[in-house]
Amino acid sequence: MNTGFQVSSKLLRQAGFTLMELLIVMSVILILMAVAIPNYMNMRSQANETAAMEELRTLNSAEIQYETDYPANGFACNLAQLGGDPKSGAPSAQAAQLIPQDLAGGYKSGYLFAITNCTKVNVNNHDVYTSFEVTAVPQSVGKTGHRGFCMDQTGEVKADPAGGTNCTQPIS
Repeated sequence: MNTGFQVSSKLLRQAGFTLMELLIVMSVILILMAVAIPNYMNMRSQANETAAMEELRTLNSAEIQYETDYPANGFACNLAQLGGDPKSGAPSAQAAQLIPQDLAGGYKSGYLFAITNCTKVNVNNHDVYTSFEVTAVPQSVGKTGHRGFCMDQTGEVKADPAGGTNCTQPIS
């Protein structure tokens, strides 16, 4: 009779995990997370950088289209001119509707976009922009991206390894 009770109480004690086993499993999970999270953050910032370069190309194409559509103005010198809501009416020189609204707002995929260094000439008492530079800088250097990017009317993308707008390294 005692033997049956001893067997069933042994089975009951062996049915769960010990504290040591749980601590080992939690330690393994924490080690895996310590390895995975930095890799995830690095992959995310690389994806943001790739997206920023693509958005620069989008902006460059929009600038070329803007110059074609509004030759009296030349290039656009701000993002709002390239943007615009299609629901508000036909495209105009002030809202050409060539880029998405979020990009026209200056922020997309962890990067801040701007059009700078516009060169203008006066033709028949009217300002015409003959050059521009589009910049993309990480909203938070090291988190949303590591490098800043620039592109001018020639279409060449250059990078600033420090995350700013001092773009000196050509990107192929």
